[in-house]
Amino acid sequence: MKLNVLKLTDEQIAAADAFATGDHLVIQAGAGTGKTTTLTQLATSTSRRGLYVAFNRSIARDAAGRFPGTVLCKTAHSLAYAAIGHRYRARLNGPRVPGRHTADALGITKPMRIGNYVVWPATLASVAQRTVTRFCQSADPVIERHHVSPLRGLAAILHAELARRILPYARAAWADLQNPDTGAVRFEHDHYLKIWALSDPKLPTDFVLLDEAQDTNPVLEQVLLNQRGHAQLVMVGDSAQAIYGWRGAKDVMTGFDGTALSLTQSFRFGPILALEANRWLAIAGAPIRLEGNEAIPTEVGAVTKPDAVLCRSNVGAMAQIFRFLAKGRRVALVGGGQALRGLTLAARDLQDGRRTSHPELVLFTSWGQLQDYAEHDPAGSDLQPLVDLVDHHGTDAVLAAVNRLVLESDAQVTISTAHKSKGREWPQVEIADDFYPPKDNDDKDEHGNPLPGPIDDADARLAYVAVTRARARLDLGGLEWINEHPDGNPPGSHSWPTGDLVAVAG
Repeated sequence: MKLNVLKLTDEQIAAADAFATGDHLVIQAGAGTGKTTTLTQLATSTSRRGLYVAFNRSIARDAAGRFPGTVLCKTAHSLAYAAIGHRYRARLNGPRVPGRHTADALGITKPMRIGNYVVWPATLASVAQRTVTRFCQSADPVIERHHVSPLRGLAAILHAELARRILPYARAAWADLQNPDTGAVRFEHDHYLKIWALSDPKLPTDFVLLDEAQDTNPVLEQVLLNQRGHAQLVMVGDSAQAIYGWRGAKDVMTGFDGTALSLTQSFRFGPILALEANRWLAIAGAPIRLEGNEAIPTEVGAVTKPDAVLCRSNVGAMAQIFRFLAKGRRVALVGGGQALRGLTLAARDLQDGRRTSHPELVLFTSWGQLQDYAEHDPAGSDLQPLVDLVDHHGTDAVLAAVNRLVLESDAQVTISTAHKSKGREWPQVEIADDFYPPKDNDDKDEHGNPLPGPIDDADARLAYVAVTRARARLDLGGLEWINEHPDGNPPGSHSWPTGDLVAVAG
């Protein structure tokens, strides 16, 4: 087999050898383990035609410069656009349509009462459109009730009634979207992706490399699995980084019928940080453990001037923006400030006695109602930081802070949610203080003290993503509580000192 002269690890050589057999492969690639290098080696080892499917456009562009000319590097959406989506060019990126106009076109002419709530036509049209989006991300052939998007604050029993009544409007919206020339419903990229998937496409390639396979929408999974008869499939990703299940993504690596391989040698950080990562991998029940690079000196301890601060939520990110602006630092936010601006404007509407069209807050009629919901309803506890932020600073101050954000290239510190940090890395990383420990459960220890509750798998995966973004030094910050939690210190495990941990280059 002809490979590049780059020195490969034993795991990378094993992957190349398995690829040469033509078998379908599933490769668990831990954080910083040279995944892209490995895939490049696979592609250059053969003259066969290949397709590399990337998570987003920037990754696809970067890969195009690294893969040989025999491999096409695309996103799923770009494949769908080339095949079918271009027919809908006239409807793509059209002007935003007021919700009441879309409602009229769908036949929603009057408010709908669901329990004690009155849901207005514009909101109903929005729910119908979000239902279509959920359907488009699924592998289902038709829209059903389980695709209906929930409304924040609506009890489950009331959601069932909403789903029953909204379904005809969602189906009407999907019918409207089939017309490539004109229609009342705003046409989005997920729409032509689904239309393409429903056409049962056959991809003209000998092998497919699916990157970030742990966060694949079922609609793409279906398309790729349908290529199994004529193309070699290589699913690559990290099941422990499956953090987008809340928006419909699926870990297609689990249960995939193929030769199982792994990449565990990290090229990003040293042994001490690998120990921290492995603690979260164990809690998440992940199939791999990482090995740190002895040549990389890594520290775990306090950071005074972080290059990046990683937060659990957008609201947590806003608090960090205030913190560093107050210190006179130039601050960037990964992904920009649109999400924060939208939430803040919605809060202003409620404070001013107006209803808001924001999908998270659309059912609330006043700021006081939202305050009560966030404080007293367990389902609304994640909104409490937003309430506290607005009540403490005011909406004008929040909007002013968002407007002061700079580009990452000009920033002294970058703020990011952990979700948006995936695929990124920085020298010094601090974990923000909105990663809360699980609540105590009803059990007691021998002294009568409440025992901490178990750590949710999804929380462990998000923490794993966050702690593995650092190259030189990690400040655990809001995750320090793991040092006292039994799940983070099982019997017989590594004893974790509370001071700084320093890995010395070997």
